[in-house]
Amino acid sequence: MHEFEIIKRYFSKLSLNNQGSLNLNDDVFFEKSQKLVVSIDTYVEGTHFINFKNPELVIKKILRSSISDLICKGVNPKYYFISGSGNKKKFSKKNIRKISKSLHQEQKKFSIFLCGGDTVFSNKLSFTIASIGFSKKIIFRNKAKLNDDIYVTGNLGDSFIGLRFLKKRIKLNKNYSDYFKKKYFTPSLNLNLAKKLFLFANTSIDISDGLISDLEKLINNQKLSYKISLKEIPISSKLQSLVNQKKIKKISCVSNGDDYQILFTASQSKSRIISRISKTLGIKISKIGKICKHYQKSQIIDEKGDQIGLKNKGYFHNF
Repeated sequence: MHEFEIIKRYFSKLSLNNQGSLNLNDDVFFEKSQKLVVSIDTYVEGTHFINFKNPELVIKKILRSSISDLICKGVNPKYYFISGSGNKKKFSKKNIRKISKSLHQEQKKFSIFLCGGDTVFSNKLSFTIASIGFSKKIIFRNKAKLNDDIYVTGNLGDSFIGLRFLKKRIKLNKNYSDYFKKKYFTPSLNLNLAKKLFLFANTSIDISDGLISDLEKLINNQKLSYKISLKEIPISSKLQSLVNQKKIKKISCVSNGDDYQILFTASQSKSRIISRISKTLGIKISKIGKICKHYQKSQIIDEKGDQIGLKNKGYFHNF
C-alpha cells in the first residue's frame, strides 16, 4: 500500500480538527497563530543511506534533508531534535565523536541549534529528526495555478550518480567520483532563497523522492497536469560529460531523488523577478515546464519534441 493511501485511509481523520496539520498532505506542520513550522523525518540504514561507514557524512546528509523541508516552504530552520536507534558498534565512541563534530559544523553553516532528542538500543540503525522554524506564513502544496511556469533550483541528478558509484554500479575516475560522492552526502541547500520565495512562488516542495514524483505530489489534489522539457532540466557539467560519453542517459538520472533542490511554480508575470533574484543571490534557477489543464496528460518532452515514457518516476514508499 502506498504511503498516501495509508495516510488517507487511516490517519487523515485524526487531523480534521487541526488546521496546522494541513490535512497531512504537506511536509510540515504550520500553526499560524504561534508562527510555528515543524518537519519530522525518519532515516533508516539500507533505505535512506547505504551504510554507516562514514557517519560524519551520513549525519550531514540526513540533517540537510530534514531542514530542506522548511527551506522550500520559505522558512529558515532554527532548531532541531534528533533521536537515534542503534547498537554499540554503530554508536561507538569514535562514531559518536564524528557525529558530534559534523553536527557542530552544520549548526555553524545553517545557524541552527540542537534542542534535544533520544537514543535507544536496536540492531537496526535509524535516525529521526524534527526541524523547527518560525514564520507568519508558508508556501503550501497544491496552490499551483493553470499556466504557471515550473522552476527548479540548482542541478539535478548528481546525487543519484554518487549513489550509483557508492553501490559500484558505475565506474568513475577519482575527480568525478569525489565530486558526485560529495553531492550525494552534502547536497547544496538554498537557504538564502527561502524568504525570497514569497515574492514569486505559488506552491513549492523540495526534491527528495525525485523530480516527477515530487511534482506529482505538488499538484496531487488539484485538477491539473504538467508538461516538462527534458532539455531544460538543469544538470552539472560533470553529469553532462557522462551523458555525452553515453555512460548514462539524462532521463535516467534527473528523477531519482536526493537532490533537495526547490521545485516551485510561479505565474508567468514573475519571470523577471525570478531572474533578478537568481542573479543577485548567485543561485541557479531554471524554468523547466508549465502547468496545464487536467484533461491534458502530463508529459515529458525530449529534444526532438517527442514524448518520453518514464518507467521510474522516483522513489515511492510502499508497504
